[in-house]
Amino acid sequence: MPRGVARPIWQGTSLNCMIGLLGWLMLPGSGVAEQERIETLLVTASRAGTPTGAAPERFSEIGDEALALVGHSHIQQSLVRVPGVNLARGNGQEYLPALRSPVLSGAGACGSVLSAEDGIPLRAKGFCNINELFESHSETARSIEVIRGPAGILFGANALHGVVNVISPTVGEQAGGTSAAVGFEAGPEAFYRAKLSADTGTENPWGLRMDLSLSTDGGYRDRSGYDQQKLSLQYLVQAGPLEIRTRLAATNVNQETAGYIEGTGAYRSRRASRENPNPEAFRDAGALRLYSRLDIDLDGDRALVLTPYLRKTEMRFLQHYLPGQALEENGQESAGIRSRYRVARGDQLELVAGVDGEFTRGYLRETQAHSTEGSDFLQATIPTGKHYDYEVDAWSIAPFALATWRPTERWHFLGGLRFEAVNYHYDNNMLTGRTREDGTPCGFGGCRFSRPQDREDRFMNGSPKLGAVFRAAPGLQLFANLAQGYRVPQTTELYRLQREQRVAALDSERIKSIELGLRGRGSGLLYELVAYGMRKRNVIFRDTEYFNRANGKTAHRGLELAFEYAFVSRWRIETAASYAEHRYRDTRRLQGVALDGRLVDSAPRVFGSARLRWQPLAGMAAELEWLHQGRYYTDPQNRHEYPGHNLLNLRLRWAMERWALSVRALNLANKAYAERADYSRFGGERYLPGARRVLYLSVSADW
Repeated sequence: MPRGVARPIWQGTSLNCMIGLLGWLMLPGSGVAEQERIETLLVTASRAGTPTGAAPERFSEIGDEALALVGHSHIQQSLVRVPGVNLARGNGQEYLPALRSPVLSGAGACGSVLSAEDGIPLRAKGFCNINELFESHSETARSIEVIRGPAGILFGANALHGVVNVISPTVGEQAGGTSAAVGFEAGPEAFYRAKLSADTGTENPWGLRMDLSLSTDGGYRDRSGYDQQKLSLQYLVQAGPLEIRTRLAATNVNQETAGYIEGTGAYRSRRASRENPNPEAFRDAGALRLYSRLDIDLDGDRALVLTPYLRKTEMRFLQHYLPGQALEENGQESAGIRSRYRVARGDQLELVAGVDGEFTRGYLRETQAHSTEGSDFLQATIPTGKHYDYEVDAWSIAPFALATWRPTERWHFLGGLRFEAVNYHYDNNMLTGRTREDGTPCGFGGCRFSRPQDREDRFMNGSPKLGAVFRAAPGLQLFANLAQGYRVPQTTELYRLQREQRVAALDSERIKSIELGLRGRGSGLLYELVAYGMRKRNVIFRDTEYFNRANGKTAHRGLELAFEYAFVSRWRIETAASYAEHRYRDTRRLQGVALDGRLVDSAPRVFGSARLRWQPLAGMAAELEWLHQGRYYTDPQNRHEYPGHNLLNLRLRWAMERWALSVRALNLANKAYAERADYSRFGGERYLPGARRVLYLSVSADW
């Protein structure tokens, strides 16, 4: 079929794979041994605790047992267990997100996947950061929940492709009274980590909990280490029908950043993979969050939840990847409230409704200390001094309602709607236009940096949703879901302009999604197969004239398989596999090449993981993990590609009555690979190389 001609979503190989998997998975099983696993309660699903078996859309959970075994030093190591998630790990704690999407990059890409902790977004609408998950305290999380696909009805702007929600442990997490735990870990390149937890329990009407994690890493590459500190404090009080959970979380990271290495296949060289072309690069980031969740049980069928919160973030980093290497400083302070009123009418009807509101004050400054190196054009148009200095006041208000109806034991329907208004008030603290800081003009027609005059922007969006679950047989469910999501333009896309652009007339990105799936259980068997198709419009991008535009279109379709099977006593196999195609669907041309119909770069068709797990004794587990990354194009024209890779990881954990010992061997076969591959028309093929074989040892004790 010629380029640019759309194929039916399930034509050819995809259809054959789906039919084969459906036929195999629907073989009858016996028993209900895995009922408790399929009925895990997911807070992210409805803000009220929804069993996975009752959800018409796809939620995934990584539980505390899996998190303890993985012991991730980077959250990507845990998220590979979720179908459809394909984070591209960067240096240190950095990453680029991918959730039912290509690997997302660019100024506003972070707005496409919402990152949250205990249901509260880590960043305000319009002020996201591409690495924001490192601000969560995932190292001590009770679980990580993932919504795959649009989740606008519950989370609004930024939940375009999905949500990653880190669930923190609560007071009284372990049965009994006061408890404490301490752990130490060591690894290669001077990696050390310490964890400390203390919990008073809930024997009294009140309780306290503290979680602390401290880590330092010298870095696999030259001058690429980091120091990271995270602290969480909780206070729980119960008084009759009222429960109040207050949590304070503080995080700090100081990182020396390593940039791309260049040259075709450079990641295969041991020497090159250790090099850091940008030893001057760094990132310092701090975050502070405070929330208080009030659960009020009005009666058996009615409940009210109010969650006011405050948050503050500050970040400064060197833009080593741009000519001139300017320093960026940004920050934000937010106050908001999330609410939920739940009413039930027996077991058949449930309504969840609420209003979310938020106010944010943010700023961004960009300053260049040294003269630009390179051509006369670059030196003349990228001056030293201040490039941008602006503040934005933003507010949002969003009412929503979500209804669940169970007319029979076999049918379950869900529908809802969210409406959201987001307003930005932009204040430029410099001269308007594209001059130097002092107002003198740059050569070659003007400076690269364009500062718009003060203005106000408002965005209105709606997000409907319909879903259904059909219980076809004991242990077998079919489900379908229709949803629409959106993301508002980020403030950097609107007000950090370049060259001759004076105003960025951007609209919200919007996506429409349909998914069909089945899930079931048998004797020692759990499985889920989901097929989805999505169309996205108003895609924001920077064109060849350095203008921010919002007229891009993309199409996304895929198959996702989650599978667990205990095939003999003490042995289990798990799989999280994805097949996806992400294509351009607009009239853009790049260097004379039409993009319509071509695969989006940084988007492998096939990726996933499989694990073989052995549990010889209670508390003892061994896991062999296989990670597969398929080949993908590294440029939009589909002229250059990365061949993909396969990795093996081995993990062992022995939890005794008071002590636990863990060993993790990552990249067991010592493969040369790239965490991310990219193509630049200035530097050619470039890579962020992955680490060779590494070994981590940890010991912990609790009492």
